[in-house]
Amino acid sequence: MSGLKNLKKQRRIQVLGISGACIAAVMALLWFLPDDSFQFFRSPTELVAAPPSPNEIFRIGGLVEEGSLRRGEGEEISFAVTDGGAVVPVLYKGIVPDLFNEGQGMVATGRYVNGTFEATEILARHDEDYMPAEVVDALKAQGVYVEPDGAPATN
Repeated sequence: MSGLKNLKKQRRIQVLGISGACIAAVMALLWFLPDDSFQFFRSPTELVAAPPSPNEIFRIGGLVEEGSLRRGEGEEISFAVTDGGAVVPVLYKGIVPDLFNEGQGMVATGRYVNGTFEATEILARHDEDYMPAEVVDALKAQGVYVEPDGAPATN
């Protein structure tokens, strides 16, 4: 019977050792990931209140401000994004999604440099009712979110 106890104890030590090695391997992989692997979301209000460093890549979301959309030469476009509390100018070089328009929800990935968000990617809603959850939460926090049926939303 004592041989069975030793076998269980040995098996338990092996399982704990393998589990510990796996956890250490995952932690090492996370440590060596490039910095741009982690993209955080910020609303315009959060961005204006606490500007990040110019080399930090993150996402910003909100509504494209009415009357702010300007098309430059080629594929350059500038506009402002707002959550009702703050407005952030955005500069983007590339082709925007078909559903990108003033007054619509959007999320952009890029850097905040000298007071302007320089976007490398723009995502727009994919139908007339959808808006990313982060954008909805930010707009609700500012009290300016309107449900798709036109009724003001409550928290």
